[in-house]
Amino acid sequence: MINTLKHQYLAIAWAVFTLIICDMHMDGGIRQVRFFEGFDKLVHTGVFFTFSVLLFYGKITQQKSYSYRIVTILKIFALSTILGGSIELLQWKVFTWRSADWWDLFCDILGTCMAIFSYIFLHRVRFNGKVV
Repeated sequence: MINTLKHQYLAIAWAVFTLIICDMHMDGGIRQVRFFEGFDKLVHTGVFFTFSVLLFYGKITQQKSYSYRIVTILKIFALSTILGGSIELLQWKVFTWRSADWWDLFCDILGTCMAIFSYIFLHRVRFNGKVV
């Protein structure tokens, strides 16, 4: 357990960062920056893509190989989905100044699926299962 956590320090730090930014109180101050509609969904996708990539990176450094098992991919998918669902649940029940949204959860899962796709098809094929 400690060995796993030692290699996952970047993913843990990113998860804490994600919890903080997703539950911050966003005030409507004078200098509020306006982005395009749907920018929030793009941010959710990118944040969870990064989180999942960091989880894969920790696993790669732990096992010193790009080889994978389907169980590892399912664990990363489940962990990312649980984090995304927890954030939306917190926004719905605890941090009521933020709004919970099913589309945010969908974009969280989409970012995770993008990371899984990248890992399987880019790293596995390119490095042929060996860390270079």
